[in-house]
Amino acid sequence: MSTFPHIVVFSTASGGDEAERIARTLVEEKLAACVNVLPGIRSIYRWEDRVQQDDELLIVIKTTESRFPAVCDRIRDLHGYEVPEIVALPIIRGSEEYMDWISASVR
Repeated sequence: MSTFPHIVVFSTASGGDEAERIARTLVEEKLAACVNVLPGIRSIYRWEDRVQQDDELLIVIKTTESRFPAVCDRIRDLHGYEVPEIVALPIIRGSEEYMDWISASVR
C-alpha cells in the first residue's frame, strides 16, 4: 500500500451534465467518497499544436490510491474528451475522521 493511501483526483468537464454524471457515477459506484464540481474555470491549453481556451468545470474527487485505476477507467468511459484530464495528488495530511470516512465510503 502507498505511504499516502488517500488521494484527490482532478478532472475537468465541458458542461454541467457531463460533470454531474461523472461525479454521481463515481460516488454511486463507491469509487469515490465525495466529488465536488466547481463551475467557472477557464482552461488555456495546447491541443493539436494550437493554443486553445475553453470554459470548463473542475471535478475534484476524493478517493483512495488503490481505486485510482478504476476511477480513471470510469472517467474515460463517461467523458466526452478524447484525452480527459485525470491527475491525482496524495493527501499528505488530513483529519483522522475524514480519512476514515473516505476509506469506509470507497470499496
